[in-house]
Amino acid sequence: MSAPRVALATSTGAWEVDDDAPVLLAALEAEGMAVFPAIWDDPDVDWSAFDLVVIRSTWDYTDRLEEFLDWVDRIEAVTTVANPAPTIRWNTDKHYLGELARRGISVVPTTFVDAGDAGTTPGSDVPDVLTAVLDDAASTRRELVVKPTVGAGSKDTARYTGDQLDDAATHVRRLLDDGRDVMVQPYLASVDDVGETGMVLLDGRFSHAFRKGALLLDGPAQVDGLFAVEQISSRTPDDDELELAAAVVAAATDALDGVAPRYARVDVLRGPDGTPMLLELELAEPSFFLWTAPDAVAEVARSIGGWA
Repeated sequence: MSAPRVALATSTGAWEVDDDAPVLLAALEAEGMAVFPAIWDDPDVDWSAFDLVVIRSTWDYTDRLEEFLDWVDRIEAVTTVANPAPTIRWNTDKHYLGELARRGISVVPTTFVDAGDAGTTPGSDVPDVLTAVLDDAASTRRELVVKPTVGAGSKDTARYTGDQLDDAATHVRRLLDDGRDVMVQPYLASVDDVGETGMVLLDGRFSHAFRKGALLLDGPAQVDGLFAVEQISSRTPDDDELELAAAVVAAATDALDGVAPRYARVDVLRGPDGTPMLLELELAEPSFFLWTAPDAVAEVARSIGGWA
């Protein structure tokens, strides 16, 4: 029996800066798979030649989302894709946070300002939206974060104080003028000392976790290349964080008509009362930060092998 052929989908320039890449490639090969990094928009790649395509570092998709989603649809017609196309389509726009909140998940309060809504451009009501976010009970520091609903690597993301509402409104209007939907969240102070807890789940089972330090230290995220450099270290999640992660994946599975994600990364922050809140659920191309959890690497590889 021939070795399963697995493609790790990446993007131009990403494979060389993806810290997961060498670790994952070696672990998959150790499990007996033939592994090939492949750039997702390379027209010369024959995706039907693979038993499995795992979307790993396709980090340039945000500037051409529909092209990327069409690609996922096309390759799913000829091979197995993890995660599957409907999951990727649902997760690449952060409006999913609103759906998860409606399903009872504790989510960092999120206000959406959509480019297609009447009255949002030139945005006469944007200051009122920003003031309402600042007045939210979760915004104990009266600071907020503005970001596009379709984005990766913290690009076009910035933090503002209550004295910088004009700058924040300009940021929102710039994104709207570009036809991009916007999300505004209170800045939760816990990120400065506790940090985020990121948890990786494979087939619904907890694999490993890590800590992400505060990224928006002073205004916009400093992005030089495909993503902003993050401060990452290993972490053991608390029981309530694990419970929230399991609930998030279950709610996402329900939203996706019962199709559970093969892999998920659940990023959570502590709210003002100490309760964990979902900041982001990554089902498309999340970094796993495998170097923080060497004991988990072999199990990650075995899980992927089971999908082939």
